Amino acid sequence: MEDRAAGAAALKALRKRRGLSLADTARALIALADELHQPPLPAVASVQRSVARWEATRPTMPDERYQLLLAHLYARTPAGGIALGSGSDFAEYLNTLGLLGESERRTAELRSVILRTATDTGGGMLALLAPGVHASLAEALADPSRAGQDTITGLATVVVDVNAEVGSLPMVRLQLLLAPAVEASRRLLAGPVPEPLALQLRKVAVAASTLAGRLAFETRDDAASRALYAEATQEAGQLPESWRQASVHMSHALTTLYSQGVEDARLLVDQAVRTARTGESSLVRARAHALQAELAARAGQERQAQAALGLAWYDMESDHADDPAPTTFSPGHLRGFEGVCELYVGDADQAHDRFARSAATLSAPREQVQRAIVTTDQALARIRLGEPRAAADLLHECVGAASSTGGRVPALRLRQARQELRPWRREDWVADLDDHLMDVLGA
Repeated sequence: MEDRAAGAAALKALRKRRGLSLADTARALIALADELHQPPLPAVASVQRSVARWEATRPTMPDERYQLLLAHLYARTPAGGIALGSGSDFAEYLNTLGLLGESERRTAELRSVILRTATDTGGGMLALLAPGVHASLAEALADPSRAGQDTITGLATVVVDVNAEVGSLPMVRLQLLLAPAVEASRRLLAGPVPEPLALQLRKVAVAASTLAGRLAFETRDDAASRALYAEATQEAGQLPESWRQASVHMSHALTTLYSQGVEDARLLVDQAVRTARTGESSLVRARAHALQAELAARAGQERQAQAALGLAWYDMESDHADDPAPTTFSPGHLRGFEGVCELYVGDADQAHDRFARSAATLSAPREQVQRAIVTTDQALARIRLGEPRAAADLLHECVGAASSTGGRVPALRLRQARQELRPWRREDWVADLDDHLMDVLGA
């Protein structure tokens, strides 16, 4: 109850900081509903009473419609721009909703909706920068020697925020958001940046180029993807933490697997394993061994696949309290790799169970692309178990995720699974799946 009261007080303070009365807020929300082509709100007096209830000592929660309108209201600056970064009114508004009892999933959805608006209106990366960082970034780009800590931190925040939206926003929109950060990092590295900040900037540049390489692959620009990964690899090689270089190799390997084939991907994965062995992150090592296991399984090498999985679980089960990359990999992800190995060199029934367990743990918006991949693989296991119709039902679930994110890998896995259904191509339920694929993916 104390949190709810604090949330109501914070919402009131936010309104007053904007210089808005209750009636002003009501009129602003009514105007936004009209601008956004939503059904009209009630009269000003009625909306005003709703605003007052949200700020009362025993507050009510704004419903989803009002939450969205308030999000648009506080995302816009008095000058007409969009500001979503740390310290912005919008960030404070989302925190306030949390105090009032709203779920993290809902606040993440609101953030994604507003971020989508930012890309529509050309706000792009600037919307993700904290207030005050715009000017310092412009100064630093004009003269890198004037770069400060807030500039580097601001760019790092943009990369983290864009990465967090994978699975929530289409890949092409994420590219639009990230591209200026990649270019800014590149220009600042050409420097000279003050020496104490150079190391931090290089870490940001590596993260930005790696993510940009993945996004370029997802949008089917393989040449740009390879160039960005080469850039990330070069910069990561100048950092003292070898786990960062291993992470670049792994991301590059996954895109290479689907654009050039298993053998080219294997070279990168082996490189990642060698680099990760000397690194500080056991989770990065676990992921590298898991990738090594998958590629061995795809090549029909059961013994090597099982050995690599054993090493992955060894690293996964070690102490991660001080791991520098705590969100890199999880048991749920590893079970998905186990399923792939079972699918290619093991038992389809066990593969299906491991895929199902993995998919059940991949519930965060950031994990929806991975969940679609795992569920598609689960469908392949169903086909091999002689249950093609159940497989088609699973594939229907994946079509939406592949479409909403524009992810290339889920779409490729879907097409592979559809090819496996060719013996049943005359069945009505296969025709229904084909219609769904055509309607949503155009293929």
